[in-house]
Amino acid sequence: MSNKAAITSEQLSTVKATAPAIKANSLAIASRLYERLFENHPETRAFFADTPPGQAQRLADALVAYSENIDDLSPIEPVVKAIAKKHVRAGVLPAHYDIVGTELLGAVVDVLGDLSLDVLDAWAAAYQMLADIFIEVEAGMVQAVGSPTPDVPHEWA
Repeated sequence: MSNKAAITSEQLSTVKATAPAIKANSLAIASRLYERLFENHPETRAFFADTPPGQAQRLADALVAYSENIDDLSPIEPVVKAIAKKHVRAGVLPAHYDIVGTELLGAVVDVLGDLSLDVLDAWAAAYQMLADIFIEVEAGMVQAVGSPTPDVPHEWA
C-alpha cells in the first residue's frame, strides 16, 4: 500500500500523541460521525443499507487500529483490502472521502471539544493519507474486474 498524501513527522507525532484520546472516545466519535454524515449528507445512508448492526463499533476499531499502526500500515493491510471491497460493492467514489473526512474531523471536535489547529491539521493529514490508500486500492479493484453490478458477480463482491 502506498500513500500519496504527505504527513510530516510533526503531524505523525501529534497523531500518535493524541491517539489515546481518540481510542478512549472512539465509539462516541464513530457514532457522532454517522449522525453528522446522515444529517448533512442523507444520500450517504444508501451506502449502509445492507450493513449489519455494529457499524459504529467496527469504524471505531478501525480508527484505533489505524492510529496505532500509522508508522507501519502493513499489519492493517488485509483489513484495508476487506473494507475496500465493501466500499467498491457499495459504490463509494473518491469524492465521498472528502465528505467523510470533513464529518470525521467535525465528530472528533464534537466529542473531544476544541482542539488546536496543529492537532486538527495532523488528523486531517492522517485521514487524507488513509483516504488516498483506499482510493488507490479501490481503483485497482475496479480496474482489475470492472464496476460491480447486482447481476454480475465479482471475485471480491
